[in-house]
Amino acid sequence: MRRAVTVRATRAGALAAMLLLPSACSDSMSSDPLGPVAAVDATPRKLTYYVAADIVAWDYAPAGRNEVLGRDFNEDENVFVEGGEHRIGSTYYKALYREYTDGTFATLKPRDPEWAHLGMLGPVLRAAVGDTIEVVFRNHTDQLVSMHPHGVLYDKNSEGAPTNDGTDSTADDAVAPGNSHIYTWAVPTRAGPGPRDGNSIVWLYHSHTDEVKDTNSGLIGPLIITQRGQGDSERKPRGVDREFVLLLSVMDENVSWYLDRNITEFAGDPAGVDPEDEEFQESNLMHAINGFVYGNMPLVDMTAKNGEQVRWYVLAMGTEVDLHAAHWHGNTLLWNGLRTDVIELIPASMKTLDMETDNAGTWQFHCHVNDHIMAGMTTRFRVQ
Repeated sequence: MRRAVTVRATRAGALAAMLLLPSACSDSMSSDPLGPVAAVDATPRKLTYYVAADIVAWDYAPAGRNEVLGRDFNEDENVFVEGGEHRIGSTYYKALYREYTDGTFATLKPRDPEWAHLGMLGPVLRAAVGDTIEVVFRNHTDQLVSMHPHGVLYDKNSEGAPTNDGTDSTADDAVAPGNSHIYTWAVPTRAGPGPRDGNSIVWLYHSHTDEVKDTNSGLIGPLIITQRGQGDSERKPRGVDREFVLLLSVMDENVSWYLDRNITEFAGDPAGVDPEDEEFQESNLMHAINGFVYGNMPLVDMTAKNGEQVRWYVLAMGTEVDLHAAHWHGNTLLWNGLRTDVIELIPASMKTLDMETDNAGTWQFHCHVNDHIMAGMTTRFRVQ
């Protein structure tokens, strides 16, 4: 049986040719060459998010077919998505970050329509340079988990990772089931866009108690930082009509916290499953974009209009097989001042690119690694 290969992403920014930093921009939106947006809000604030780690049954292929090619799954594709006596199929229990309305964690906060494409990713945590992010975190899973951010400034009690550092700050490292912890992350200049970035960039946050099991179980999400004075009250960057966040990752369900539960609940003959069988292990390598395979991300969630300024935040996570070449059909982008339609990603990559849509149609977005294409790391986006 073919062994799969995959790729992850690193951080950077884009749109150097149209770079808008506060020193170069008027407060008036009427002369903005990237177009008007809501009024700028440059006042530093504390932004509070209520986030829980929840156990969720997640379907990587909810449409039940290859949506990129518009047909039923073939034999090779069914290796990854078809259930059976000794196969789990396309649905797995996962631990996912989800946002709630308040500290009671009684009501899930409805996901903004603009972020419907996030799939299994955690909520977008937004801030601007000068702000402080406060995350009230609750662990609803049955494992020790945490929240660890990239890029922002934090004390040891908000690192979210166990380290033999000589301090007594351990409550943030491993939040026990049913317990809570408040993470406080400052957003200094060095957490925001750099000289060749656009006016917003993306970072990752993820659980780092047992990073391999935690992230393969699904505990990962995006953190978007906007330049001070370049965002509205919700910290959306000025001059950007639409934002998309995409995580390319071979989710290895063989090392998930919930492998045993997934075998028990989803395999037809759980007692006959051999977790060490190579073909079984292969079937659990889900070559996903935001937790979807073979274009099962709803197309309506990935739609822009012709002539819009679209910012793409592209991420990766994983192991040595997570070497990706993310490719957009039909349109081109700017990254770090360079024109491209492919960007290289390695594990824990975080890259920001800008597209001015000029070619209407329904287009593919996929990893250009051959094995990843065949295993389902592909989706569609639409320019109307």
